Order: sequence, then C-alpha cells, then structure tokens
Amino acid sequence: MQLIHTTIRDVKLVKPTVFGDARGFFLETWHEEKFRAAGLELHFVQDNHSKSVRETLRGLHYQIHRAQGKLVRVIQGEIYDVAVDIRTYSPTFGHWVGIHLTDENKDMMWIPEGFAHGFYVLSETAEVCYKCTDYYAPEYERSILWNDPELNISWPLIDGKSPLLSAKDRNGIPLKDAELFTHPG
Repeated sequence: MQLIHTTIRDVKLVKPTVFGDARGFFLETWHEEKFRAAGLELHFVQDNHSKSVRETLRGLHYQIHRAQGKLVRVIQGEIYDVAVDIRTYSPTFGHWVGIHLTDENKDMMWIPEGFAHGFYVLSETAEVCYKCTDYYAPEYERSILWNDPELNISWPLIDGKSPLLSAKDRNGIPLKDAELFTHPG
C-alpha cells in the first residue's frame, strides 16, 4: 500500500497493492499499522455506503463540529472525488484536489478533518464506501456551493450539463460565507 501526497499535502492518494489472478483479486482497504507508519494515526467509528446515478454531484459537505476525516473508495463505477481545504490557518486554504476513483484502479483518497468533500458520478452508477473518524452529526453538517466561483473547481461535467443535486447541495453557500475551521483541533 502506498500513501502518496497530492497537491495538498494532508490529502493522500492511497494506492493499495492488488493481488490478482484468473480467479479475481484481493487487496487490503485498511491497515492501521501501515497508515501509522505513514504518519496517520486514524481511528474510524463509522462506515458509509452510497449509490448514485450518472451526473449526480454530492457535496461539498463537512461538519463544523465533530469533524470527520474520510477514507473514500469506489466499489462500483467511477467518480471524480474532491477535497477542499477550509482551514483558515492552512497555507492551502481554499485550494482543492480532485482524483478519479474507480472500481478498476481501486485507489482511495484520504481526506482529513477540516476539509469539505464532494464527488461527481461519471459512470452509469457508482457505489462509494467511506470510513469516517467521527459519527454523522446532522446538526453540525454544512454544505459549500459546489460551483462557487471562488473555488473554481474543474468538475468534469458530462456534456457540460448541470449535475443532479439534492436540495441541500443546490442551496450550498459560498466559501466566503461559510463557517470555517479557524484553529487546529
């Protein structure tokens, strides 16, 4: 398993070692000691699984209290997964990183606390699983506008069409008006 720095050092691309033959494949999706050796002391408390249709965009979500770190992977289909640094004290505040995650490449993305997260579905359907470092707390959930011009995220929209959005995501707020992380921890 390799943990690779992205353009935002705290966000990691996780490339598992895949053992495959004519019967199929095997891989580790989580190994506490290997993550610890890479400098990530993580404790997961909740696993989530979602299924979405093509052109669905979920995000940009975060919890202002009880912040969640997320280890995201795709078990069916393809998504463009995005993490936005919303830590005002960070040198990469307001920057974002996007990675294609698929059931074929089996890559994962580690998104630490202090980031907003979203994804866009590129395949007919996609099933996304992610481990969380804290429990879902709807009273603290926030949503930043997916197409905020200040962020200028390069979503790979299919045929340039508007994505399928929930009411919550349609009503996301711009980064400049959002509650943000103002100090570590």
